[in-house]
Amino acid sequence: MTKEKEAQARAQQLAVLKKLRIVVRSAQRHSGWIEKQCGVNGAQLWIMQELATTPGLKVGEIAERLAIHQTTASNLLDGLHRKAYLSKERDSQDQRVVRLTLSESGRSLLEKAPKPAQGLLPGALMRMDGTAIAMLDRGLQGLLDGMDGLDEEQGMLPLPFTL
Repeated sequence: MTKEKEAQARAQQLAVLKKLRIVVRSAQRHSGWIEKQCGVNGAQLWIMQELATTPGLKVGEIAERLAIHQTTASNLLDGLHRKAYLSKERDSQDQRVVRLTLSESGRSLLEKAPKPAQGLLPGALMRMDGTAIAMLDRGLQGLLDGMDGLDEEQGMLPLPFTL
């Protein structure tokens, strides 16, 4: 590779690094703003949006919709339940099943909460077309392939600042 091509490649690598920093820091700032505005974190707000859209979801269904571990979903839901933003009801036909619904105070908070309720990153990803998502997926996989010591399970945990 010529010196000029090496310099171009290095400049492009640094440009991508800057864009990744912008994405992460923007999501971090948005999440902090959400928590200040309504007292719940971004993941909890997304859960509330899912329950507003589909009342009666189970913990496992919430975990699936947010692409997180069921244990993580349970912990987030417990926090919402302690704040009385949701109710838990046993299924009448199978007492092992717990159905979740927003309380009146949960619906009120969600109405006043900043948008998008599912968070900055998921909202932006949902607005991308299929071709762009496929390209981003391939690029991120290439990035992951170039990193050592990755724990794939980390993909099932929300970011500390947002989802």
